[in-house]
Amino acid sequence: MNLHLLRVFMAVVEHQGFSRAAQALHVSQPAVSKGVRELEYQLGLPLIERGTARSRGVVLTDHGQSLHQHARAIFAMERTAMTDIRDRVELRRGALRVGASTTVAGYWLAPHVAEFVQRFAGVDFALEVGNTADVGHAIAEGRIDVAFVEGVVDDPGIVATPWHDEPLQVVVAAEAKLGARRRASVAELSRHAWLLREAGSGTRQVAQRLLRRRGIKPVRLIELGSNEAIARAVAAGAGVALLPAVVVQDLAAMGRVRVVGMTGDPNILRPLYRLELANRPRGPALQAFVDLVDAAASDPPP
Repeated sequence: MNLHLLRVFMAVVEHQGFSRAAQALHVSQPAVSKGVRELEYQLGLPLIERGTARSRGVVLTDHGQSLHQHARAIFAMERTAMTDIRDRVELRRGALRVGASTTVAGYWLAPHVAEFVQRFAGVDFALEVGNTADVGHAIAEGRIDVAFVEGVVDDPGIVATPWHDEPLQVVVAAEAKLGARRRASVAELSRHAWLLREAGSGTRQVAQRLLRRRGIKPVRLIELGSNEAIARAVAAGAGVALLPAVVVQDLAAMGRVRVVGMTGDPNILRPLYRLELANRPRGPALQAFVDLVDAAASDPPP
């Protein structure tokens, strides 16, 4: 069914005349008459009584009355749909699904999430947290709209955009002899156990690159599933770890861990990435959230 012709028919019925319908639609009266005739031809049914004596208005056939009722329902749904879409465009409703690796979610995104949900209370918000590999899979499968991660995702269908540089630090327990040195040698760092995140973690990727680049060969590798668990294990004397500075700043302030200097690496930085599906346009909610995050990309977490 041609909805344009149905709209012309509705105008004739609602305005009770072809001329008034033409004025409302800003077209000629012959165009309205032709539109109604074309609709009748397409449906194979007469919709309007013609040639009958009547004082005024439009008289519908039984078929026309039935179509009129259906048309009212169709265009009511159209108005509802347009209202819904307008509310989504203006961020009065909608949904946003964000993914983040654990450190990014816990330290960098939290203030932006708080600001977004307060400013756009009608938008449903969900944050999925996992390691970089897990979040990358969620993006590729379309389960989330955008992700903020610590590592690289090797997928041609995903666009990775650097959005922030995060400082990392090599740390040991405060009482460890290694922590008392201004600079630690490769040999000294190799004599300790190193604590790493699980496979798929962005923090693990950076730590492994550092070990390879510096030729550090730890006596033992210990795997733990979160940066916070690693930081506390280091504070308890379990070994050495490379961790985001934001994760260890409280333990360092309390004197439970010390930062180990490394010759040639005065500042260890890693890029944090924003992940999105290639060629997928951003909806209004996603654009608003990305704008919030980008505007504060250089600010440290609270």
